[in-house]
Amino acid sequence: TDFRPQRYVSIFGAVRSGGRFPYREGMTLRDLVLMAKGLEEGAYLKEAEIARLPENRAGGVTAITFRAPMDSSYLFERDGSSDKYLGPPGLQVSANGAKDVPLKPYDNVLILQQPDWELERTVTITGEVEYPGSYALMTKTERLSDVIRRAGGLSNEAYAGGVVFYRKANHVGRIGVDLPEVLKKPKHRDNLVLLEGDSIYIPRYSGVVNVRGAVNSPVGIPYVPGRGMDYYIAAAGGPSRLADPGRAYVTQPNGKVETTHRTMLVKVHPEPGPGSVVFVPEKDPNDKKDYTGMTQAVAQVLASLVAIVVVVTRK
Repeated sequence: TDFRPQRYVSIFGAVRSGGRFPYREGMTLRDLVLMAKGLEEGAYLKEAEIARLPENRAGGVTAITFRAPMDSSYLFERDGSSDKYLGPPGLQVSANGAKDVPLKPYDNVLILQQPDWELERTVTITGEVEYPGSYALMTKTERLSDVIRRAGGLSNEAYAGGVVFYRKANHVGRIGVDLPEVLKKPKHRDNLVLLEGDSIYIPRYSGVVNVRGAVNSPVGIPYVPGRGMDYYIAAAGGPSRLADPGRAYVTQPNGKVETTHRTMLVKVHPEPGPGSVVFVPEKDPNDKKDYTGMTQAVAQVLASLVAIVVVVTRK
């Protein structure tokens, strides 16, 4: 009647379009699954969990739960004339035989997901390998070196030090990895476990170091073993008048970024590898030093020291 509140049932989990649906007398679990546009691939077809309002709320109980039997006939696209299991790959259950489960107002149905179920995950490897292509990962622990081996290994022209490794998952982007070490030591920390959408590109050797940014002549410089970052900046005409050479850095060919740092009292400059990029940024216009304030602060400190010296000498 118009005075009765709108009663409903809910369904969530491994269904295509879960949510809240109006309840009607005689409604069954099968009806609700159909209203939710069916099950997702990977749904657990043996049973579902139903939460129901309790008849007795003593002790603060707000719901009781129980498992309702299901079977593969809940996959509505299956061939109903066959007893063959037509569910998605994974845990097999009976093709039919589960009794319809009547629902009550405000029931909440959870369609479970099969444990550890997922579709194939693929990664792409291109460039200088014997058999480039998209590879389906065979296990959840397959690593970078495993896929390179499946791709026939590196070609004779490959430059392992210039590997370009991109991770699409969570928008990570490029990851710097030391592939030569990975190929020598499979337990190396850079031998990453691969994820869906990872891409690996193995380039050919490049004997050039590119210098970019605030230099007088951005250009490629032939690689010279043992030379540091300053050599390549000088070879590109040196820093421009807008340059901030103290913040210069090197992107090594494998994607790792290195900057000048101190070891004890000695400055250590990075050595660009073949195929790397040296970048000299411009000065930050907002990073202006307050020389007037600094001068006043120093003057105050000196004045205080003079006062202390005068007092001490008078005693």
